[in-house]
Formats: sequence, C-alpha cells, structure tokens
Amino acid sequence: MVKQFIETLMKPKADGTQTTAYLYKRLLLYFKPYWFRAILAVLLTIPIGALDGAIALSLKPYVDAMQLQKTVASVSYVPFVIVGFTFLQGLLNYTSIYMNGWLGYRIMCDLQHDLFKKLQTRDVRFFDNTTSGTIIQAYFQDPQAINTNILNNTKSMLTRLFSSLGLMGVLIATSWKLSIIAISVLLLVLFPSTQIRKVIKRIARATTTATGNVLSFYTETAGGIRVVYGYNLCEFREKKFKEYQKNLFHMAIKGTQAQGWLTPSMHIIASVGIALIIWQGSVMVVNKEITTGGFVSFIAAMLMLYNPIKNLGSSILTAQMSMLAAGRIFTLLDQMPTIQDKPDAKELQGISEGIKFENVRFAYSSDKPVLRDITLNFPKGKTIALVGASGSGKTTIANLIPRFYDIWSGAIRIDDTDIRDLTMESLRKHIAIVAQDNFLFDGTIRENLLMGNPAATEAQLYDALEKAYLREFVDTLPKGLETQIGERGAKMSGGQRQRLAIARAILKDAPIVILDEATSALDSKSEAIVQKAMEALMVERTVLVIAHRLSTIRNADSIIVLDDGLVVEQGSHEELIGAGGYYATLYQTQFRQGPQLEITHPHPISEPDKSQATVAV
Repeated sequence: MVKQFIETLMKPKADGTQTTAYLYKRLLLYFKPYWFRAILAVLLTIPIGALDGAIALSLKPYVDAMQLQKTVASVSYVPFVIVGFTFLQGLLNYTSIYMNGWLGYRIMCDLQHDLFKKLQTRDVRFFDNTTSGTIIQAYFQDPQAINTNILNNTKSMLTRLFSSLGLMGVLIATSWKLSIIAISVLLLVLFPSTQIRKVIKRIARATTTATGNVLSFYTETAGGIRVVYGYNLCEFREKKFKEYQKNLFHMAIKGTQAQGWLTPSMHIIASVGIALIIWQGSVMVVNKEITTGGFVSFIAAMLMLYNPIKNLGSSILTAQMSMLAAGRIFTLLDQMPTIQDKPDAKELQGISEGIKFENVRFAYSSDKPVLRDITLNFPKGKTIALVGASGSGKTTIANLIPRFYDIWSGAIRIDDTDIRDLTMESLRKHIAIVAQDNFLFDGTIRENLLMGNPAATEAQLYDALEKAYLREFVDTLPKGLETQIGERGAKMSGGQRQRLAIARAILKDAPIVILDEATSALDSKSEAIVQKAMEALMVERTVLVIAHRLSTIRNADSIIVLDDGLVVEQGSHEELIGAGGYYATLYQTQFRQGPQLEITHPHPISEPDKSQATVAV
C-alpha cells in the first residue's frame, strides 16, 4: 500500500499535472552522473545543522556554573568550545556552498543543453507562434532558476532539517514539558504557509508570463532598432515598455503582499509561543524543575529553531517559482514535434525525375486555406518560376518541399516517394535555399561558408566565393575569410549578404535549389551582381524561383501563376504573354511602372560600385 502511494506521487496526475515529487524525481536523474558530489553535499548538511544543537547545548554547563558561583576557570573552556563549533560549522558550510554551486551550474548547463537540443527539433510553426522572450525565458532562464533556487533551497532545507532535529533533541533532553509547547507552536507557525501556496503558485505563473513579455520587448527593440529610429518610435515604444513594466510590477507586488502577510503571521504565532515558554520556564526554574542553565539553553535552542521557520515565506515563494520552472522544463522536454521521421523512414539517395505536388491542400490556420488542391510538376534539371500576388501561396510551396510544414492532404513526391517517407535530414541535405532575407550567423565569413559544407577545402571556399562574385571583396579585407560579419551579417551590405548566402548554397551542392525572392530587397546594381551569382548556383539543378520582379524569370523553363492558392496559368514567358491572361496583365503593369532590366555580364563582378555589367533598358 505504501509503495503504491509513493509510486502514485512520483507520476504526473491523470490530467497531466506534475506533482512536486514527480518533478524532484526527474531532477534527480540529472544528479546521477555526479552522484558522489551530490551525496557529499547532502551529507555535509548533517553536521552543519547538528552543530546548532551543540552550540545551544554548550550554554547549559556555563550558565549553571555561573549560577552556582563557581570560579570562571572551571568553565572557561565553554566560550572556546562555542567558537570552535562555529569555526567548524563555517568550514563545513563553505565546502557545502562550493559543492552546491558546482552541482548547480553543472546541472543548469545540462538542462540548457537538453533544452537547446529540443529547441532545434521544434517545428517552424512553433517559432511562428512563440516570441523570442518566451523562448529565452523557457529555454535559458528556467534552468538558471533551477540552479539559483531549487539547489540552494534544498541545501537550506536539509540544513534546517538536521538543525531542527538537533535542536529538538536539545529541547526534549532539557525539558519535555517545555518541548510540548515549543513543538505545538512550531506546527502552528507552519500552518499559514500551507494556506498560501496556491496563491503564490498563481502569482508565480503570472510573473513568469510578464517577464517573458518584457524580454520579448527587449529583443524586438534590438532587432528592429532601425525601424524605431526611422519612424521616430522611441517615445511610443517607451510608453509600451512602461505598460509591460507596470504589469510585471503589479505581479511582483502581489507576490510581496502574499509573502508579506505570511511572515508577520508566523512572527506573531512564534512570539506567543516564546512568551508561553518564558512564563512556564520561569515557573519551572522557581520550582527547581529545571536549572537556570537548562532554561537558557532551551531558550537559545528554541530561538535558533524558530528563526528560520519565521522566515519561511520567502523560501516558499522561491521554491514555488523553482517548481514552476522545473515543470515548464520537463513539459518542454517531453513534447514531441508534430513533424518527425517515420520509424521506417528512408534515406533520399538522389533525384532522377523531379518533384511532384499531387492535390496538395494546406493552411496555416483552419479557417483560411492557403493551397487548394494544387497539382504541380518540377522536372529534374529545369527552372520553374512561381509568380502571383502576395498571399497567393508561392512561399508556402517553397516551405513545404523541405517539410518546414506538413500538408493537410495530398502528397509531395520526389520521384515516386512521398517526402513524409524520407528522413528529414536526407531530404534537407538535397535542398539549398536562398531567401529574400538570408540569415547569417554571428562569426566569420569562413564559419558561415562552412555551414554549407563543413568538409570544404580552402580551394572550394574560394571557388564558391568566385562563383558568387564575392572573391574580390573578401580579398580586400585585412582578415579575409576570418573577418567577423556581426549578428545577422550586420557588417555587410545587403548585396554582400545575399552573395555570401549564395556561396554557402554553392558549397552545399544540393540538386534542388529554392530561390525565394532572393533579389527583391536589392537595388538594381546589387541585383545585377546577385542575379549573375545565382546563375552559377542554378547550373544543372532543379530550381524553384519565386520572384516579384517578372523580368528576372523570363528565361525560366516554365512559369506557374498562382492566385488565392490555385494554379491559374502555366507556360513559358512567351506563351503566357501571348495568352493575354493574368500573367500578361501583371507583366505589362510592372513594365509600365518602370523600366525592366535585362542584364548581361561579360566580366566577373565584385562590388556594385565596381560593376562592369552592361544594362540594357
């Protein structure tokens, strides 16, 4: 029966709620690799706590001797004993703090590592719907809360436990009558804490949400600072930040209020207990039921016992925050991505025919379909362009091929194999993507290039730079490939970032290339160079081009026109112009809005201002 009860405590409840015992069980698994240090840290709390009782007990012979008017010499050793006990307790406490600090940071790092691994398995949809502040809070700060709060609290609680056991031993050994009063009051002191736990839990959860909002606002401001400056939004953003701060302040005050009334109530109950013991103890001293030294020792032990109990309010709040953090951590670690490999998934070895969409339906949300029964064919070695108004489904098609999202119905096949039957790693290994806003990582040019092919040789790196028309620029840099490019490539121009992304894709040497409006954010000169660099990437590959500027896709083998998630036209540029339909209207509208560029490059190009391109208007 007892065993079954304990096993029940160690499991989540039927509704998925995680019990405290279950969370501690999960946390203990992280201690397992460091069991020796963990056991030592626990064992050290025994003498640290027990020495409190020894210090209190040592007062009895000293006071009794003084009361009996013995010479000071006969009890002169007692102060040195107390100092010795305190010194030993200090050494043990330092060792315990070091051990707990080492364990805390080690386990924090292990939790952060596991969470980071899990973060990289989350679906793209998760990142669409989750703010950066929430991610930082859950994946980075919650493990810090485990280190700061749970381990320190556990050490404190164990120390207090053994201290309490030692001190209660002193109380009982000194006077069992007074001990009954002291322990009864102790139980009354603990009662308010049991009533406040639910309130504190609710406040702690709201505080976590408010903190996540503030963190998101910081990261959003850092990422969009140019927009903030460009639109003079500093005052507007400051007001909004103050609203988030106000909410966080409100939650913090709620927690302070809950903790605030708990601590005084414990003090009041404890003071009543102390008053009762002083009154009863005085009577017992007069009646010679207890010596004066015994009474002083009892009072000292009782005060040492009550003191940490009276300050339990802050410990409960901290522990509750820690348990909520642990609960969130293990909830995240237990979540499985909705897009994952099948148990019998196959490795994609190559492409012999191409990519097919068969009656594909997809929506980001249930109330608005983005693709409706789309059937398409992307033959191997051909360049297929997708055009259409914003929201017509072009980028969605590009996102479905590498399984960033899973379709609702139909099938996407490479040759005759549904991509859901392939491992995602092998599928994505065969796809290179160059988008409108390519993400470059903080680091060097070399490090960003090697992400395309970690085994690339020096010659291959420079060959990719040459084909991407970036070699001349890199050669002018004092540190060359070792040049730091800043977060998101902030130290490079837009055209340079695009060409570096193209060089990275060239190094990947994938048979499928997706170009998602790769030049739409560039000026005409930068576009000329990037367009030429893309030609090197497109050679002998199956290419899907999404373009806003129709002039850049005139030479595509086939152009597919989308409107509201449906294919409305398909053919070559000349065929679609001759048909006089949607594409022709769109093309003529763009042509009237401004001259279209037909770009030829007789010589290699490095920088826009050094371009030798000839532009025919």
